[in-house]
Parts: sequence; C-alpha cells; structure tokens
Amino acid sequence: MDIRSHTFDRLRGFFSGGLDLVEYAGLLAIAFATTVAMYQEAALMFEARRVALADLLLMFLYLEVLAMIGQYFKSGQLPVRFPLYIAIVALARYLILDLKDMNEWRMLGVATAILLLTVAVLAIRYGHVRFPYREDAEASPGKAYVRE
Repeated sequence: MDIRSHTFDRLRGFFSGGLDLVEYAGLLAIAFATTVAMYQEAALMFEARRVALADLLLMFLYLEVLAMIGQYFKSGQLPVRFPLYIAIVALARYLILDLKDMNEWRMLGVATAILLLTVAVLAIRYGHVRFPYREDAEASPGKAYVRE
C-alpha cells in the first residue's frame, strides 16, 4: 500500500506542477496581450490627439486585468472582487458609449446590473470582515482582516 500511495503522490505532484506551469503561461499570455492592447489604445489616442472618457475607461479595464494578474502572482489567490470590479467598469463603459442608442429599459437593466454587482462587492467585503478565514483569524485575533 505504501508503494501505491507514494506513486500516487508523485503522479499527483507531477500533474499539479504541470497544471501550475500551464496556468502561469496562460497568465503571462493574458498579461502580454493586455499590455499590447493597452499600448495600441494609447497609440490610437495619441494619433487622434484626443482622449475620450470611453478611452480612459478602456485603459482602466486593462489596468484592472493587469492588477488582477499581479495580485494572483503575489498571493497565489484571486479575489472574487477583481472580476466584479472589471464587470462594473465594463458595464459603465457600455452605458456611456451606447447611451444614445439605448431605450429606457435597456438603460435601466444595465444600471440595475451595476447596482447588483456593487451590492455583491459590498456583501463579499462584509463577509470577509465579519467572517474572516480561519487562518487569518488565528494570525491576528480580535482584528478584522480583509484578504486582498
């Protein structure tokens, strides 16, 4: 039984390392593609000699994606809030860009989606403060800790 469990542990370690490698390669590809897209957007703004709010929001989306990747590399964890922030900014950008072509119901739907995402972020933040992770609570008892 010891040989089988040892073999299984080695096999699991091999596949885990392989999956980590693929995960890091994917994150680096996303970071590179985001950086290239950010450069292209900056070049378009420079070429047009004009910066619009939609351009700034798009650049902010790129920065949020890079921040999310950086946070993952620093901590090995990806907070759920980062994709929610990206979704909020993306919906705000959509609302700003297509405001003239939207009817009232679509506008109300997008605004409601932004509100729901904001409430979700607040609920997650409240949950982290009120119900911290066990290892965080043990590390600093009596202190509210919010994992970033």
